[in-house]
Parts: sequence; C-alpha cells; structure tokens
Amino acid sequence: MVDMDNIAVGIIGMGDMGKMYARRISAAGWRVNACDKPEKYEALTQEFADNSKIHLYADGRLVSRSSDVILYSVEAEAIARIVSLYGPSTKQGAIVGGQTSCKEIEIDAFRKHLPEDVQIVSCHSLHGPKIDPKGQPLVLIRERASDESFALVENILSSFSSKHVYLTAQEHDRITADTQAVTHAAFLSMGTAWHANNQFPWEMNRYVGGIENVKCNIMLRIYSNKWHVYAGLAILNQWAKKQIRQYAESVTELFKLMLGGHREELEKRIRTAGEAVFGTAGEDRELLLRDDVLDRYSLSNVPKKRTRNNHLSLLAMVDCWWKLGIVPYDHMICSTPPFRLWLGVTEYLFRKPQLLDEIIDTAIEDNTFRSDDLEFTFAARAWSECVSFGDFASYKDRFENIQEYFEPRFPEATRLGNEMIRVILAKT
Repeated sequence: MVDMDNIAVGIIGMGDMGKMYARRISAAGWRVNACDKPEKYEALTQEFADNSKIHLYADGRLVSRSSDVILYSVEAEAIARIVSLYGPSTKQGAIVGGQTSCKEIEIDAFRKHLPEDVQIVSCHSLHGPKIDPKGQPLVLIRERASDESFALVENILSSFSSKHVYLTAQEHDRITADTQAVTHAAFLSMGTAWHANNQFPWEMNRYVGGIENVKCNIMLRIYSNKWHVYAGLAILNQWAKKQIRQYAESVTELFKLMLGGHREELEKRIRTAGEAVFGTAGEDRELLLRDDVLDRYSLSNVPKKRTRNNHLSLLAMVDCWWKLGIVPYDHMICSTPPFRLWLGVTEYLFRKPQLLDEIIDTAIEDNTFRSDDLEFTFAARAWSECVSFGDFASYKDRFENIQEYFEPRFPEATRLGNEMIRVILAKT
C-alpha cells in the first residue's frame, strides 16, 4: 500500500491540461507540486489558494528537486528546452514523464537531459481538458522503470478512471498520427474555408441537420482549444506531415474530378476507397452514429431542410485513409473523441448506399457547393504547406485569426459536442 503522505507529484506546466491533472490528482489525495512560467506564479497561487493539496512554486527546478513523480505538461516544440532547464535538478530516483503528443522527441529529451538514476514513464491522455477522462484512453509508455515505479504511476493516474493503453513511444506516435493528424487537418480546413467565405455555416439552410451538425460542432471544438495542441503533432510527428500532405492531395484530386465532370473515374475512386476502408466492417455491423443522433445536436435555428452536399471533406478523408493503407477501426482503442465522431459520419456516408449514390450525383451535377469546395481545397493545401515548412509562427497566426472569428459560438459548441461525445462513447 502506497503512503500518499510520502509521495509528491510534480507538474511542470500549468496550462489547461496541467491544471486538469493537478486537480484530478490532488482530489485523489496526492500532494501536488506545480509551476508554470515565473510571471504566472502569483495568478496561479490565487487560483489554487483554496486547495491545500496543490503547492505552487516559482519555477521547475524547485518542483524537480522536491517531487517523486514529475510530469512535464508543456508544448511539444518546447519539451527539449524545458527539460534541459529543469531535468538536471530532478530528485534522485524520481520518475519522470510527459504529456506531449510527440513521444519520440519527448523521450529523446528525457534521455539526454535527465540523470541516469531517474526513471521514465510517460503518458498521454487522448482527449482535451474539457472532456471527462472517465473511460477515455490514457496511453502509458514504460521507457525506463522498475515494476514498482510503473505501478506507482498507474496508481496515481487511476484517479482519472481512464482506460490504460500500453505502447512504445514509436507506436504511440504512429497511432496518434493515424487517428488525429488528418482529422485535425480536415476540421481546420473547414473553418478556414467558412472564414474565407465569411460564413457562419449553422446560420445557412444548406449546413443544417445530420452530418452538418457534426462538422460544425467539431470544427468549433477544435478551434476553441489552444493552437499548440495541434501544431506540435502536425509539425513534429514524423508520420503526420505525410498524412496531412496526402489529405490535401486527395481533396485536390477529387475536386478536380468533380469540376471536370469525370463521373466514371470519380465514382470508381470513391467506391474503391470505401471498400478498402469499410469493407472490413461487415454489412451487419451497427453504425457508430444513427440518424437520430446526427440530428439531435444542432447549433442552428434555421428550419431543417437538408440540402444535397457532395461532402468533399468526407470523401477525401476516406480516399486519404485508402491511399495510406489506414484502417481506422484498428485504432479505436487509442482514438480521440473527434476521431470517433469523424469516423462515425464517414462510415454513415459510405455504408448507406442511397446516400453515397446521391453524393456522387451531387458532386457531378450540382454546383451549389462549388465555391465552398474551392475554398476548402485552398485551405487543405495551405495547412499542408504550413506543416511541411515546419513554421510554428505561421501556424499560430493562421489558427488564431480563424479562432477569433468563431469564438462567440464556442461555449454552445462545447456543450453540444460533449453531449454528442457521451452518446458515441457508449457505442465505441
């Protein structure tokens, strides 16, 4: 039995996820030593003044020297620099881990800057700070640790009631790229296209009901988070760049086929991709999302009269998975809530033959969404270029410009998104 009074958990980085970890771990009875940038010390002290289990420090050296288990909850692009500052001060025999989305660079930083006697057990909660962690995947990476130390970390994190998934750093990064990189790119591109067209899609009668509800809600959910949550994965993960580039290529190639009226080639490509991705699901497998779920969570007050849409963003997603050889069902154990919802709507589209026929007809015969699709194509290519250049500053500026445009609807989108996620989690 672990004596909680003799164990201190350190958290370096008190952003949204760091605060969530601090609150959850302290609520379970553990002492938490925490810090962020020195200029945030006073504000954090006031914010956590009523929590006697959370002790704030001015910098990471003090946290490292006084804690038995230390978690770095910082941006992926900053992990090496911050570990180089505070890692050498780590308490002898302590256990260190991190919360970044790119584990290979994180583990490299630990191995380079931590003393040899320090053990390494890293983790990653595959959800944002606004999601209840109960039942969500929590990846644990045992890089350098005794059985006793690994058990201690599991004990501390058991307060989240998450589902523990055991991976290597490389496995984590590959699966994270497969489930998150292209999903994020699709929704970032949607927001960029709607912003370019000066549209709030839920105020237009062609973006209401069904699949459009999921698009709008998850797009807003992603833009309501911090830019670095997505930038680190996209730019630093060795597999993510290739996948985001393929998504942009899929969008572009499918749009050109639609624009040129090449029905036979478009239909063959769409159906081949659908069979490759969803053929393993089987006809008797129940859909992840049903019509009543899709229609329930709307931001719109516009009368629900469905407009035929070619759903370029969804077709390109499945085309991209096909081109990359990704079978999304293989990674459900490590999937994020947006990925499960996105998989749910793509599956819904491809496994309803009449709907897929209608989408192919619309793609060739109906110009209603042509201007929207043009901006979406521009957006997908622009995000891919931004990622390929490895430009964090450009990524931040692009993200925050669009974030500001949609910000008034974030609270309602978060509420509806949480409800949608609870429903689909019950099924997956």
